Amino acid sequence: MARHARKKQKVSQETSKSQPLGTTDPLTDDALKDDEERRLESMLFGTKFVPRDKDTVEDDKNPPQYAGNVLNNLLDSDLFFVDDGAVAPDFEQNEDQADVEARDSDAESSSSSTSRIQPPSNPLLNSRKPPAWIDPSDPPSVSLATSRLRKLRDAPTEETLSGREYEARLRRQYERINPEPAWAAKARIEKREEIGDGAGVADLLTSTSGILGRRSKVHLKAGLVELERLRDANLDAQASGSGPVRVVAFHPSERVPVLCVGSTDRRVRLFNIDGHTNPLLQTLHVPSLPLTSQSSVAFHPLGSSLLLTGPRPFFYTHDLQTGTTTRHARGLWGTTFNTINDVPASRKRGRKGDDRGSRNGSGEGMEVTAFSPGMGEILAVAGRGGYVHLVDWKSGAGQVVGSLKCGGGGGGVRSLWWSSAQQLAVLSGDAEVYLWDVGERRCVRRWKDEGGFRGAGRVMVGSSGAADGSGFLAVGSNTGFVNVYGADSFASSPSANLPTPKPLKSIANLTTTISSIQFNHDAQLMAVASQEKKDAMRLIHTPSLTSFANWPTSGTPLGHVTAVDFSAQSEYLAIGNTRGRSVVVIGTPMTDAGLTGG
Repeated sequence: MARHARKKQKVSQETSKSQPLGTTDPLTDDALKDDEERRLESMLFGTKFVPRDKDTVEDDKNPPQYAGNVLNNLLDSDLFFVDDGAVAPDFEQNEDQADVEARDSDAESSSSSTSRIQPPSNPLLNSRKPPAWIDPSDPPSVSLATSRLRKLRDAPTEETLSGREYEARLRRQYERINPEPAWAAKARIEKREEIGDGAGVADLLTSTSGILGRRSKVHLKAGLVELERLRDANLDAQASGSGPVRVVAFHPSERVPVLCVGSTDRRVRLFNIDGHTNPLLQTLHVPSLPLTSQSSVAFHPLGSSLLLTGPRPFFYTHDLQTGTTTRHARGLWGTTFNTINDVPASRKRGRKGDDRGSRNGSGEGMEVTAFSPGMGEILAVAGRGGYVHLVDWKSGAGQVVGSLKCGGGGGGVRSLWWSSAQQLAVLSGDAEVYLWDVGERRCVRRWKDEGGFRGAGRVMVGSSGAADGSGFLAVGSNTGFVNVYGADSFASSPSANLPTPKPLKSIANLTTTISSIQFNHDAQLMAVASQEKKDAMRLIHTPSLTSFANWPTSGTPLGHVTAVDFSAQSEYLAIGNTRGRSVVVIGTPMTDAGLTGG
């Protein structure tokens, strides 16, 4: 049945009247909704379905109360505000634009100003950025009336907390129960001190070095060292009966964590040291070349190749980039050491089938070698009779370009060490140290190790990159003593006759023949070992020249140590023994990555 015309006119008149703010919203005005929209709302929101005709009749009987509708359609932020006691600012505001437009445009009138009170702003909210999203399920306030939350109160009268304050109280309670570890607090303090010293954004922008490659200087303390055993580096090769380990050598680059292990089965194995699985990368088999000394396998200073030498007049080179191994059958590219008249005739005789005859009668061996630092342009090879042969490695020809004669040669040459690219230090078996100017082929200094005697010299290692720039030189003997000298021991002067240097300290922690000595990259650590006694190894704190008291212990399975080497940045320490095992030990004295022994 159609509606009466009067009612239609009445509805149109009522809707045409000006209504207060909030009553003209088409989404909330039920008078503008048809029956289909009402039915959908009742299905979605569970409200009672009221037909439009019935609702119109009820509206006629009960005219709308605009004030109530206005409050229903306004937001909560327009209806309420939090009174925190702050004084609200007064400001003047012009009359509504609708009233101004209703006035006569030709008449001159000024708008009246009214003073309104605005809700005060919360300083805590203004100090932060506005949230990008607010979860409506978060409670605006939390009651502290429960026994579980009473511990969060600061005063007995507190009953409720705001959402942010509740979160801050929970965080404070968690930190009280679980305090910050000492190592984290120490790291934060050190980082703050580094930033205070100027290691900030300015230094980063003015440097061309890599961000990830930056390392802070670590200064070791004497007394104790933190160490932990890890998986053996050559664990997979131990079951194959590889024999005692003779050589351990790390790649010279800190970006290449590769460890080279040479054993008496005449195999050289390359491992990727990661501290967990240490996978095997490659195995080199040299059946005709025994590996007998610590320098039998040596990386080139540039890290591009491996040099394999032994008690034979020939050697092998392995190119790490191409993976090819080359045997140089005639020695140093055609120059065998027997062409140099430094071998007595009695030493050249050997029986048929004897290894000594093959290496004595055909030429000298190459058991002790050393590359010059930097580019590795010269290779020093210890010969017989006190000779040291200089090999041109830069040109690729590998020819012997010179020889150095050290004393009578009764004790032979035991160790070689380059203090610089032009100065070579040689230790003889008579415990004498020779300093040679390689460019001039001239001995610039000669002195005897304190307490040394004929046949006492065993091993010599130096380090010119100490933390204070001074450097050290260590000489080990067959009595177990290790004499540590300062930088004055390898200083040279062509005109002045320098006196015999005095050792800074004689380390007597071991009682048998010293077989291995090795410094780390900045000469803060020195490893000393003897092969003749089980677990005979010590780590020396070089600034104080004292050994670490807590390592090794009686439960440290080091065995008879045959070889020792540090990695490029002292993250790892490799230790080889006669059982063919690489005992891996890791600690944190030098870098964030740690210190490992294997």
